[in-house]
Formats: sequence, structure tokens, C-alpha cells
Amino acid sequence: MQFLNIMSTKNLSDIHVSVLDLVPILDGKTAADSFKSTVDLAQHVERLGYRRYWMAEHHNMAGIASSATVVLIGHMAGATSKIRVGSGGIMLPNHAPLVVAEQFGTLGTLYPGRIDLGLGRAPGTDQMTAQALRRDLRGSVDDFPQNVVELKSYLGPVDPTAKVRAVPGEGVYIPIWILGSSTFGAQLAGILGMPYAFASHFAPSHLHAALQVYRDSFQPIGELKEPYAMACVNVIAADTDEEAIHLSTSLYQSFLNVVRGTAKPMQPPVKSMDGLWDASERYAVQQMLRYSFIGGPKTIEEELKAFVDQTGVDEIMVGSNIYDHAARLRSYEIVSQFFKKSL
Repeated sequence: MQFLNIMSTKNLSDIHVSVLDLVPILDGKTAADSFKSTVDLAQHVERLGYRRYWMAEHHNMAGIASSATVVLIGHMAGATSKIRVGSGGIMLPNHAPLVVAEQFGTLGTLYPGRIDLGLGRAPGTDQMTAQALRRDLRGSVDDFPQNVVELKSYLGPVDPTAKVRAVPGEGVYIPIWILGSSTFGAQLAGILGMPYAFASHFAPSHLHAALQVYRDSFQPIGELKEPYAMACVNVIAADTDEEAIHLSTSLYQSFLNVVRGTAKPMQPPVKSMDGLWDASERYAVQQMLRYSFIGGPKTIEEELKAFVDQTGVDEIMVGSNIYDHAARLRSYEIVSQFFKKSL
């Protein structure tokens, strides 16, 4: 694993670790099965001291059950008691800012101090599905900065003179994050003084440039007085390197389907990926999964420490896309021992 030479003095025990759950639908299982596993996982990682539990908005994907992200956030918050629950993210082009403000204002009122709102600039799906979601395409990703500012105003201080108000929403403190996979979102987050999360678990190319742009452009104009950056990575941890490598083939198959544009539920692990992909597909998948850490406890600890050393991130978000539920719980258990526990 190669990283750019960015110095950091942080130890893993100095920073928090969080969870990204795409709520995978397993081959042979249903969305209802996925929701049960998600509740169990959320309760498990809460006990382990994870900081956040985020779910991401995706649409028209046979292997992902988190399309109604807001509904699931409420469900997970109700099934837990301390862990922060949020979106990684809500795809803002699909929604009116006022609707998002009302939804998260309601969540923040029901679960005070526990809800995060992460905002993405992409639709989280294909163009045909995006059109079906919005019914017209007058809104676009180019409107993202204006929509973020509008949404922030709805979730700002109570203003009885405002013509349009989010009720509930105004006066409810909901931390808003900008999510991104390029320098565009990084600069926007910096200019607006917002926390920033980078999607290095599937789009690693601009990670270091985006972190630099974010830190260079940061303006302490709101609650956040200094930049706060989080990076999401894939981790497949097991008791041995060999077991982790075997489990990781489910992740590789999922991304192979992304490369091919095929829609399938998450597949069980296989003995080898040989014969399942050609050389160009293997290269494409491995490039997308550059920041994937696969192995036993010692391997995982060393590679995550190297990642923090080279990026200086303030928090790591982990996605462990593992077919077997017990093995997935174990992966998060292994990772938890290296990081600062949430209070």
C-alpha cells in the first residue's frame, strides 16, 4: 500500500472510528433480513465504542437496501441509545432542501445530540432513476452549493420573520457534513467551515488533494473552529490474514458488478477470483479499492496506522462489506480495539 508523504503525529488511539453501512442485501436473502442484521450491527458497534453509524442513499441497486435512508436512520437511532446515527449521505440533488431540513429536524428532535446529516452532490444512481426520483431535471449537481447554504439556513437559529421555516428544524443542532470524492466538495466544505468526509472506500484518486484543499480553504465561520476531516475506507478484518483474504472476495465481486454495470445482491466468498474477472476488470476493481485493508489484527493495525500517518485525518469511517454476519461483527470487533472509544 503506497501513500503520499504527509506527516501526522496522531495515533489510532487518538481518533474516533465510525461505521458506514450500505445495508447490503445478500444473495438468497431479503431486504427484511438486511434490516435485522443492520439493527444487530448498530447495537454491536455501539457496545464496542464506535462514534457514528452512517447509512448511504442509493437507488435502483439490487444489493443495497438503504434507499429510504431517513427512515432507516430513525429506525437505527431508536434501536440504539448513544451512538450517533446519520447519513453518508443524503444525495441532495434528489431532494428539496426544505424537506431534508424538516426530516432531519424531526430526527434531531426525537434523538437530540445523536443525529448527523452528511450531504452528497451526486444522485447516487443512474440518470434514468435520477429522473424518476426528481420527475424533472431542472435541479442539478451544479446547484449543490446554493442548496447546502439554503439547507443550513433552515437548520439555523430560530427566525420568526423568515418567510419559509423548517418546523421542526430551526434551532435544532444538526451537524452538517459535506461528503465528496473530489476537490469540489472539499473546497466547499472549507469555505463554509463545515466538517468534510472523503469517499476513499470507492473513489481514492483525489483523497490527498482533497484533504489539502479542504485544510487550505477552511474558514472558521461557524461552530467548527478548525478543519475536521474524516476518510472512509474498506476493512476486512479476521483472526488471520488468510481468512480475511477469503472473506474479501465478496467485496471484490460487488465492485466487479459495479465495473460491469450488473445488478446483483452481495455474493458469498469464493476460493479465488481467478476466472471471475479478466485483467482489465481486476485492475479497475483494485484501483477503486486502493484503500482497502484486509488481514488479521496485526496487518490491519499497521495499515490503518500508515493511512493515518499519511493523511492526518481526524476520524476514520469503516465499511466492512462481508457476506457472513458473524464474520462482519468480528471484523468490527477487531478494528475497535485500535481506536479511541466514543463517550
